[in-house]
Parts: sequence; structure tokens; C-alpha cells
Amino acid sequence: MKLFDVYPLQPLAIVRGQGAYVWDAQDRRYLDMYGGHAVISIGHSHPHWVARIEDQLKKLAFYSNSVHMPIQEQLAEKLGLVSGKPDYQLFLCNSGAEANENALKLASFHTGKKTILAMRNGFHGRTSLAVAATDNPSIVAPVNQTENVVFLPFNDEQALETAFSQHEVAAVIIEGIQGVGGIREASVSFLQKIRALCDANNAVYIADSVQCGYGRSGQFFAHDYAGVQADIYTTAKGMGNGFPVAGVVIAPHLKPKYGMLGTTFGGNPLACAAALAVLEVIEQEGLMENARIQGAYLMDALRGLPALENVRGRGLMIGFDLPEAQADLRKKLLMEQGVFTGEAKPRVVRLLPSLALTRVEADLFLEKMHAALLTDVPILH
Repeated sequence: MKLFDVYPLQPLAIVRGQGAYVWDAQDRRYLDMYGGHAVISIGHSHPHWVARIEDQLKKLAFYSNSVHMPIQEQLAEKLGLVSGKPDYQLFLCNSGAEANENALKLASFHTGKKTILAMRNGFHGRTSLAVAATDNPSIVAPVNQTENVVFLPFNDEQALETAFSQHEVAAVIIEGIQGVGGIREASVSFLQKIRALCDANNAVYIADSVQCGYGRSGQFFAHDYAGVQADIYTTAKGMGNGFPVAGVVIAPHLKPKYGMLGTTFGGNPLACAAALAVLEVIEQEGLMENARIQGAYLMDALRGLPALENVRGRGLMIGFDLPEAQADLRKKLLMEQGVFTGEAKPRVVRLLPSLALTRVEADLFLEKMHAALLTDVPILH
């Protein structure tokens, strides 16, 4: 048997990681400014995270959700405190797509309606309804196609009002900062308009925080910059620092009933231990504040590089455009300078490093950016 070939792969194998760095099979070190799609939130192999998982593994790795699990309640309480949403409810699952799938399903249960408003260039996952609400026809199979999703221009308040006047809307789903869509930030007024129209029309506001959440923007949820509360927040990537775990954070007015949602592996003890460790480190090491400080520093420095265009973002969720002359910058950074970065097409570079990124590591990245932009001579560390 061989692997199903659906990923374009870099010609290297990463075998270990520590903090902001990873090493390949030839023991070459790379600065990780991408964190595996924003997954590495507190640094590779953080000792507290490792210890939490090891300790739980020695006790109990798994049992089903048919029994009481105190560690789930501990995670819900901690997440409520750190996120500033102590009155919300938590449904645990395994991935961002699963979180969004359950959020959309819950919204339809709650309202009794079918139409979902989603945004152009938005990405919400690859499962049935999550992918239907993703603006990328190439990954939507015929069986996933539905007339229940209406796509709107991002940040277009008039189009939003028109859609509410034309449809019985169950929910609006929106990323606070579009990740795959190119680091595009939802405006404060647009998010406030979503809240107002959802209130007026018995619709559910779903804040997709899978990539832009968990402190990456400098606040726990990027949507919080708008000063309004969503009905549902979805979270995943940074939640487990690499251990698969996700959550649907649900406002108190959305009521549960037995059988409404379900999962086999979601909320297993190992996942909860990993997620608790992440929250503890975020809190103890002040990582949201660090994301604000280091992100502002990086963006200011990157804006001083004339070869880059439209540097943007919040905290440690940063993007910039590349002119045609720099189209191979990511390849040069990786293969010549030993730096992982991310891509969003066309020619957008995404930076999604650990929230524990230090000033020394930020300066090292900027040094390597200068080298990649100004010279073809490799700098190997």
C-alpha cells in the first residue's frame, strides 16, 4: 500500500522540533514561521505540554463520551476563563472542519432554517457542509453541492443586508481574519452589522476562529476586536499545539438535547490534557500579549522592505503580497535560508509562527528575509 497522493510535498522530512525550530533528517535546522498551518501555538514540544500528555497517558488514554469525564469539565472551565467566555458551553471534537460542521448543524437546529451566508475567499473545512460553505469549487464534490449556501463579498455590508432581505437565514459564518483567503481582516463595522442582522432575523452568528483564534491575533478570538459576541465560536488548530482537538464554543441561549451532536474521539483524555496545557502556557507565559508585541514589530519591519507589498494582519497572523519578481521567495526562504512560511494564492505569503516567538527569533527571520530578497547566496544554519 502507498499513500494517497493528494499533497504537493516539499523535498524534505521533518523529524523533530523544539520551540520555534524544526530539524530535518539530515539534522538541518529550520526556523518555523508557519507552525504547520497555525497549529503550533506554544512552540514545538513545549515541556509543560509534553509532561501533561505523558502524565495523562499513564492514567487513561481513551474512553467514550458515555461516561463522566472530569478533565473535559476542567478544560471547559479553563477555556471559558482564558477566552473571556465563562458563560458559554463547549462541545469537543477533533478538527476545524468538524467544529464548523457541528456549528452549522446546531444553527439550523436552533433556527429551523436552512440558508447559510458565507464569504467569498472563505475557508471552513473539507467535510460535507463545511466544504459547501468554502469558496473553492475545486474541492467541492458534486455530493457536497447545495443551494443552502449563499456567498457574499467579504466586508460588503450592503450585500449582507440584501441577502437577509432575500433569504430565511439560519446562520452567517465568517473568519475574523481569512487565512487561506490571504490574511484578510473582517472590518469592525461588518462584524457589528452581522450581529445586528442576526439579532433582528433570528439567525446565528458563527465566528470561525479555527486559524485566527486561540490568541493568535493578540486577543483570544480575532472577532473580539469588533466588541460584539458571536453565538458560536469554532476553534481547532492552536488548541492542542499539534494534538488533534477542536471545540464548538456555544452561547448559553442555544440549548442542547441528547443526540443533537456526537463524536467518538472528541474530548478524549489525551486531547483534553494537551488543550489544558496550551491554555496554561498561554496564560502563564503571557502569549497573547507576546503575539501583539512581536506581531507589531514584524509588521513594522516588513513594511520597510520595498520588495514586499501590502503587509497586513494582527498579532502573529501576518500576510504580504509578492510582486512577480519575487514569486519564488518562499522557495528561497525554505531551501536557501532554512525558514518555513505559508502560502495563500495568488502570491501571498502567510506567517503563522508560535505565539511564543521571541524578539531574537523575529530578528533572525528578518535577517533571512533580507538575505533571500537581496542575494542568491545560501545562508545555512
